[in-house]
Amino acid sequence: MTSEKDQPFINFGAPDIRSDEIDEIVATLVSGWIGTGPRVNRFETEFAAYKSASANCVAAVNSCTAALHVSMVAVDLKPGDEVITTAMTFCATVNAIIHAGATPVIADIDPVTYNIDLSQVAERITTRTRAIVPVHFAGRPCNMDEIGALAEKHDLVVIEDCAHAIETQWHGQHAGTFGDFGCFSFYVTKNVITGEGGMVLGRSPELIDRIKILALHGMTKDAWKRFGDEGFKHYEVVEAGFKYNMMDLQAALGIHQLRRVEENWVRRRQIWEQYQQAFSDLPVGCPAEPDADTRHAYHLYTLKIDERECGVSRDALMSRLGKAGVGTGVHYRSLAQQPYYQDTFGWHPDEYPVSTDFGNQTISLPLGTKLADADVERIIETLVAELEK
Repeated sequence: MTSEKDQPFINFGAPDIRSDEIDEIVATLVSGWIGTGPRVNRFETEFAAYKSASANCVAAVNSCTAALHVSMVAVDLKPGDEVITTAMTFCATVNAIIHAGATPVIADIDPVTYNIDLSQVAERITTRTRAIVPVHFAGRPCNMDEIGALAEKHDLVVIEDCAHAIETQWHGQHAGTFGDFGCFSFYVTKNVITGEGGMVLGRSPELIDRIKILALHGMTKDAWKRFGDEGFKHYEVVEAGFKYNMMDLQAALGIHQLRRVEENWVRRRQIWEQYQQAFSDLPVGCPAEPDADTRHAYHLYTLKIDERECGVSRDALMSRLGKAGVGTGVHYRSLAQQPYYQDTFGWHPDEYPVSTDFGNQTISLPLGTKLADADVERIIETLVAELEK
């Protein structure tokens, strides 16, 4: 029998890379076209098809952060404009707002869904508000009907942060297709990975064309083709753009990851439901079940560890699990707990009590498709054992 210390460490978010991806990467290297090229175009087309969108309404970039930033630049946010988003998100969401020249305004989260509290969004809308950035936290969809109604009433741009939400649906419609833009992540821990990478999905082909220009130094559309087999083509710089383009090497991963997206979703749902059943009688806060007529992406499985109920703090439990060979994560501490935003915008954790409480107690368990059944059982058994000490 293998002792606990001899068992391999279970990484949080280990990517599931298979032979199809490896073969495609090798083929890309052999082709001699490594940067932005035909495989990026192919990945864009196939992603658009998966989201039931037009192929001219997607733009691949090198991160979801880049996707958020160029979307905000494309709608001409200006200094003094305000953008409302959630206090429970990765820092990239608000950093993109800042880099676009606008001012972030955060709202607390709903204590059940952990998505943005829409009553607080309504309270925070002013004459300076230009946009709302809802984040589909952990893969659970925000209420896009209410967000759409608020946006229409106040003439606001909606940019969906879909970093967790590739497979997410709200009432049968894909996340990322409700707003003016949907921004997706293919970071190494996400449900579809390209190592680093992102995608913008938009309603307007004209704005997507502008985003493609902004993402490649501000050079005219399809400037990447200038070194193709049709001979050198001159380009023009029409905006002061960024270096946000995706490479074919990244797209080579994404093409085959995307083809398994539904198969992988089924496996993650199985693990998520196994966790729900195993932990339902423990003194922990399990995530709420998905709402009716919605589709959860099952990107994260988050538990709340209240020291008063569990007899151990979140951080101490994470340390114990790590020593037992189980990797975990924190998604996230409230933005109001981060010193830069406190100093710059005067945010205070007490003003966002639900986010602060969640950020102090949340722990994310491994949920990737690389997990074997034995790994899932070991994670469950280890967590239960640590809570019983």
